[in-house]
Amino acid sequence: MKRQARGGGPVAIGATSAKTVEEATDSATDQAGAGELRCRLGRADLRAVPETRRELREFLRHWGRPGRSEIAELLTSELVTNALIHTDRDAVLTAVVSPHELRVEVRDFVGRRPNLQMPDTGDGTHGRGLVLVQSLADAWGVRAHGVGKAVWFELGAEAA
Repeated sequence: MKRQARGGGPVAIGATSAKTVEEATDSATDQAGAGELRCRLGRADLRAVPETRRELREFLRHWGRPGRSEIAELLTSELVTNALIHTDRDAVLTAVVSPHELRVEVRDFVGRRPNLQMPDTGDGTHGRGLVLVQSLADAWGVRAHGVGKAVWFELGAEAA
């Protein structure tokens, strides 16, 4: 997984780059309380889900009221998981934060739109991702790209 803070090039994630990643995050979020996090997610690499949660947690460590960043982590992991499980392609996560709002977008390269379905009670843990997004996000949607789509959500910094 590669990560990029606004104004910088991609930063490789790993033990040897932890200080660089932290410094890049600090410089991005210190710019008038705004910043951007961008991660490239490898094809079918489900290790990217917990890595992305950690990246977002660090990125949002000073943002919003208590509990808002945890909701953002949950919803982000749902979008990332869906992109990696339901496509056979790479995906790109972009999180843009301001003092008042967070917007997270996961872009994949498959045009098929996701279906919001009520999960079957006998289906274990599958089928709940978009229901969670719909329930917890202040706004969410899907938009088409020339190649693929982006599924996004927004959260206000203050609890609704």
